[in-house]
Amino acid sequence: MLIPRRTALLGLASSWMLESSSLALARPVIPARRDGRLVVVILRGALDGMAAVVPYGDAALAAWRARLLPPEPGRPGGLLDLGGFYGLHPALATLHALYAQGALLPIHAVAGHYRSRSHFEAQDYMESGADTRLTSGWLNRAVGAMAPAPHGPDGAGLSVGLSAPLLLRGPAPIGSYNPHGGAGPDPDLLARIAALNAPDPLLGPALRAGLRADAYSAHELKTRGMEMNTGPSPAPAAPRRPDAFVTLCRTAGTLLAAPDGPRVAALEVGGWDTHAAQVGRLAGPLARLDAGLGALRDGLGTAWPRSVVLVMTEFGRTVRVNGTGGTDHGTATVALLAGGAVAGGRVAGTWPGLAAGQLFENRDLAPTTDLRAVAKGVLRDHLGLPSSTLPRIFPDSADVPPLPGLVRT
Repeated sequence: MLIPRRTALLGLASSWMLESSSLALARPVIPARRDGRLVVVILRGALDGMAAVVPYGDAALAAWRARLLPPEPGRPGGLLDLGGFYGLHPALATLHALYAQGALLPIHAVAGHYRSRSHFEAQDYMESGADTRLTSGWLNRAVGAMAPAPHGPDGAGLSVGLSAPLLLRGPAPIGSYNPHGGAGPDPDLLARIAALNAPDPLLGPALRAGLRADAYSAHELKTRGMEMNTGPSPAPAAPRRPDAFVTLCRTAGTLLAAPDGPRVAALEVGGWDTHAAQVGRLAGPLARLDAGLGALRDGLGTAWPRSVVLVMTEFGRTVRVNGTGGTDHGTATVALLAGGAVAGGRVAGTWPGLAAGQLFENRDLAPTTDLRAVAKGVLRDHLGLPSSTLPRIFPDSADVPPLPGLVRT
């Protein structure tokens, strides 16, 4: 369900703590400002924003989520403090260091302009940036609004990974690169293929042996219902490859740092759908995100001070814990801005509160900031795209002004 135009739910997009700005209607095309770099990271599966950036200062939090909460800051294994009200999950040590350097800006209670609890619909709306499901993405349209520049044969945009997300598809030419050791087929897809072929006396054992040779452990095979049957054991599993997401991030940074390389990139990582056993399942993806953003910073090198990374997800999770120790599809979540060009070292956004009467539909964190306003602020103030181009990049959003003050000027 889309939010009707001019309906600002609980102050959505208008409750930003900084001043707002207006939009014009012209359509100029200008070069990128300060030779800035922009990387957009999509977290597929719906990150629980209140688990990544925990509002431990909200008195109502523990009543809803006691089973999910790490210890408070200062205790062993505790949250990494962000100033007395919020704390980062303990797996996010690199992001905490960036925060201390003023290079991380979490924005809480963020949501898209839709109210779908379907992953597929929500991701399409998030990436298209429009009130209808388009075949092009807002980042591709932003690349198209930048003046032509000699950034390689495929233009200023780059998709890093196995396939280009909708976010970067469209008329503007982009490059696509999947490095060796980068993203491969989803492990669950491979597991299902092996399970379907398990009865075959030749193909079944061959697939299982192939997965073992590709660094799947016996435990992973068992948990996916693919126990090795009796018979000769396959060769010992090869050492695990470096994490694919970390490889993608380091590669993206290196390519964007090149003087004649792209200036805008997108990549994605899954594993955020924590319906069950969230405490155990979320630490790994958060640590992977933390390591990946550290690798992206290292790859960017001297371009890091001119860079912004936007981390976004399709929606948040429910405030209440479900019966399996997880959380279900929700509404508002957290967006992260990182980079040397970010005006960070603080948590932005308007916190709506977690008292029973403050929840959206009596179940979710209520949204107070529109994700498109965050993206518009970055495109305008970091890449230098004028406000007059933003309605074309984000159709049907003239009443959503870009958020100011996100980047250093």
